[in-house]
Amino acid sequence: MEEKIKSPWPGPEGLIPVTSGKADDSNLINRHYLDSLLVEMRVIDSAEPALETEILGRKFSSPIMMPAFSHLNKVCKDGRKPMQEYAEAAKLLNLLNWVGMEPDDEYAAIASVGAPTVRIIKPFADHDVILEQIAFAEAHGAFAVGVDIDHIAGKDGHFDVVDGQPLGTITQKDIARYAASTKLPFIAKGILSVTDALKARDAGCKGIVVSHHHGRIPFGIPPTAILPDIKKALEGSGVAIFCDCGIDTGYDAYKALALGADTVAVGRGILAPLLKEGTDGVVKKVKKMNEQLKELMMYTNIADTGSFDRCVIHNK
Repeated sequence: MEEKIKSPWPGPEGLIPVTSGKADDSNLINRHYLDSLLVEMRVIDSAEPALETEILGRKFSSPIMMPAFSHLNKVCKDGRKPMQEYAEAAKLLNLLNWVGMEPDDEYAAIASVGAPTVRIIKPFADHDVILEQIAFAEAHGAFAVGVDIDHIAGKDGHFDVVDGQPLGTITQKDIARYAASTKLPFIAKGILSVTDALKARDAGCKGIVVSHHHGRIPFGIPPTAILPDIKKALEGSGVAIFCDCGIDTGYDAYKALALGADTVAVGRGILAPLLKEGTDGVVKKVKKMNEQLKELMMYTNIADTGSFDRCVIHNK
């Protein structure tokens, strides 16, 4: 029997139909919210748009980025290294690459591919490990560094443990310390409120990732729902706003960009083509997303990635 969950988002009778999963599944909530967002058309005077995007002072070919995957090099048994393969796709396409939790030697191998790479570090309870990994990333030419501030709680209500390493809470003072420890831009990943966005700004972050980390928090508000408020709160600060979670098509990317993101990361959307076809699969997926993004930009008279207008998005 089809389960239905109460939802504040638009839909018949205020309900969202769910055919699998639980009512607290933030990924399902996010998917349905993204799909509920409608786009008005403004085609008179429209022209073919440009996707070139400047991120933290460097120009990239598109606002679509690689995700901060972790542990993928353990997936394939045929000698392939998926983490290097999607880094190669980022290099070929001139996109920003992200890497999640990896030991230093694996991170160094990924960085050696040559794509501009952001290293995202777990919120280890041992803060010296965080500082050491920041320093290692800087020594190996990272584009930026950051911490997964949202990966704290386990399902047992205690601090999570990953690969035998205990995690802990990151304070605003901690973030300021990390940001001051490096010449690289520092990024807080896992922002899902104006409160945390402002704390990250005040701690010296040059960027934030609006995200619920693929559904870590139960009943999490969709990143695209909170984006406009965060964008308004950070107006004029110079803090770059990245966004992920559920960005599977260029149409999803358009909605996030229109609602306040400067760039978006596509994660699970590239996972299947990455594991099946490697670099070629990722390149094909991102090229298709770029085509879809440009299509919607043309239909809404958006000339470039600095011209998005949230007024084209309707959720009623």
